[in-house]
Amino acid sequence: MLLHSTLDTPAGSFTVVVTKTGAVRAAGFTTDVAELLKLVHPVLLEPARPGDPGDVGPAVRAYLEGDLTAIDAIEVEQHTAGAFMSHAWRVMRGIKPGAPVTYTGFAELSGRPAAVRAAAAACARNPVALFTPCHRVLRTDGSLGGYRWGLHVKEWLLQHESAA
Repeated sequence: MLLHSTLDTPAGSFTVVVTKTGAVRAAGFTTDVAELLKLVHPVLLEPARPGDPGDVGPAVRAYLEGDLTAIDAIEVEQHTAGAFMSHAWRVMRGIKPGAPVTYTGFAELSGRPAAVRAAAAACARNPVALFTPCHRVLRTDGSLGGYRWGLHVKEWLLQHESAA
């Protein structure tokens, strides 16, 4: 059984879907749990009900209050059939707050400099926003690019991280 909880943030409602042990399987700036569950890989999908997200809630609140590394220790469970995507998500977790990279830079960090489109796909298919910080990846020209939860959210997150 998965648990879901929604937190109010300055960027909007943020919902997490976690395991009973507190690993995040889906997260995003929405209240639509069904939408989030669609992001969970079928091998990790279980029924979900409202519940306490454990350490996740306090970590997100600490992040919002300026401790930008508070979310780094939160475990995530992401799954994909592709080895590159799984690797890219692990690499993405290492992108530091206040130090965004371009899709080209992210492809290089992931060990496949020519795989810029694959790097962008890893961002687009990321089911655990914030914890796997796809918002820290920008277009090659430095512009925001896309973000599943809206460019206003991506912009707020990047400003929050650069201000701290």
